[in-house]
Amino acid sequence: MPPTPLIDLASLDLTKVQFDRNAIAEVNPQAYEMSQLDAIIWSDLPKMLCLGYKDVTDNEFWIRGHIPGRPIMPGVIMVEAAAQLCSFFMKRIYGLEGFIGFSGIGETKFRGTVLPGSRLYLMGHINKVRSRQFSALVQGYVNDQMVFDTVISGMRV
Repeated sequence: MPPTPLIDLASLDLTKVQFDRNAIAEVNPQAYEMSQLDAIIWSDLPKMLCLGYKDVTDNEFWIRGHIPGRPIMPGVIMVEAAAQLCSFFMKRIYGLEGFIGFSGIGETKFRGTVLPGSRLYLMGHINKVRSRQFSALVQGYVNDQMVFDTVISGMRV
């Protein structure tokens, strides 16, 4: 049984964008094919919550090889998108300075597939912050179905 959603998508206007791809690129260093976050729709600093998305297109770098004839977004790319969401939140919204590196992943479950043409919604809850480290719960949804959940750790380097 999947966990309870971190954010009720029905309660938000999913057409509004708080930070677009350009704003994300000003903060996150990933570029070209490694940029896996298209927008931040909503954030709540006091509750340490955020919602973003990745539009999965037919032009993704992994399409040709994962899996030929039946492309499925690799789980590692889903987790990378989750890490980029958390990194953006911690730097731009929370105000953590410096480079943030991905330092850990745990308790990950893949519960569905993400196909080209899908919008992967990423829900993040930063649940622990120390001077240089943080951890977050992240859930990924496509069409109201949870496709993965994980715990991401990051560290200011």
